[in-house]
Amino acid sequence: MATAVPEKLSRLFVNVRQVPQLLAPLSPSTVSSAEVPKVFWKPYIHAGYRPVHQTWRYYFSTLFQQHNEAINVWTHLVDFGQDPHSQPLLIIIVASITYLTFSTLAHLLQAKSEFWHYSFFFMDYVGVAVYQYGSALGHYYYAIEPSWHEKVKGFYMPGAVLLAWLSCAGSCYAKFRYHQSAHVLGRLCQEMPSGLAYVLDISPVVHRIYTAPPAEHADPALLYHKCQVLFFLIGAFFFSHPYPEKLFPGKCHFFGQSHQIFHVCLVLCTLAQIEAVVLDYESRRHIYSSLHGDLAHNFSALCLFTVTCSVLTATFMARKVQNKLSFKED
Repeated sequence: MATAVPEKLSRLFVNVRQVPQLLAPLSPSTVSSAEVPKVFWKPYIHAGYRPVHQTWRYYFSTLFQQHNEAINVWTHLVDFGQDPHSQPLLIIIVASITYLTFSTLAHLLQAKSEFWHYSFFFMDYVGVAVYQYGSALGHYYYAIEPSWHEKVKGFYMPGAVLLAWLSCAGSCYAKFRYHQSAHVLGRLCQEMPSGLAYVLDISPVVHRIYTAPPAEHADPALLYHKCQVLFFLIGAFFFSHPYPEKLFPGKCHFFGQSHQIFHVCLVLCTLAQIEAVVLDYESRRHIYSSLHGDLAHNFSALCLFTVTCSVLTATFMARKVQNKLSFKED
């Protein structure tokens, strides 16, 4: 017992000596321009640079340290927190990342088992629903013209929520009930809600394209909106029709499948859409601030409601799959 106490005190002393190391900075302090490659140099800025070849942990930790990029970082973070009109932009960006991530996981991991095949694709459909809502919100908030806003403001956002959820529910049910995508009822359940959602979601963009005066046809945002519509329509064709594999049966096992082309088109559509929305956010504040006032928080709440309903639906359908597979095993 007498020897145990000194051993404990010894270990405590060792731990106390380590405290300064734990509290020490994660990295060196800032350095001068002479200590970093020229690609990092800025005119007339000779100090405040962060050293290169540090750990990722270090660069994340510099969020709370003083350096010559700190203000640039925090102004972007503060924009989303302090400017309510930036919240729809944040939603569409997060929604885009979400649906792309969920789709990646679904195609990567679905082969593990029947249950995970269904579950990961149900998760994929949740991502699609979130993205549909984000797209609808971005178009309604930033791209819409006052004349079209006056016509649709009474039903546009509630309709976007309903159709986004129906898209998720219909796709989950079609996957569960009609395994083969060629089944007419299965395609109807999956494609009709998504088609109606797109018609509603894109209506502010289409109206703006057709009513824009000639002087605005060169507007970069309008050009990006045209590109996103074009990419989506091309992608929708390949999503709904099994070409080119139908023309070359047995030749497209790894490359050239219609769904692969659909994915490429959808990614291009998303990139063009985000670029267009960002440009609208920067240049049309005088329009959307007067149209929407302080409603941004309400639209954020609707987003949370859409996510909740879609997740609950996907979870319910996953349990039905589990029960179905358990019954088959019995």
